[in-house]
Amino acid sequence: MNRDDIFEKLQVLVSETLEVDLDDVTPDSSLDDLGADSFAKLELVTAMEDAFDVTLEDEVLESIDTVDDAINAIAEA
Repeated sequence: MNRDDIFEKLQVLVSETLEVDLDDVTPDSSLDDLGADSFAKLELVTAMEDAFDVTLEDEVLESIDTVDDAINAIAEA
């Protein structure tokens, strides 16, 4: 799966999980700016791991601040 494919799937996932407009979710979007509190981030990470069939290490999870960070984490998992 390439980065564009990951982004498209992740964009929908973030939009649904955080209940934001799909167009508001870009690679540069900060999860905080999209309204993700710590609980929402945990919910999003769980959804990402399930959707992409990956396991993300704790230190990687702590470094995810933007959608692009999440794309990188999934691509490297």
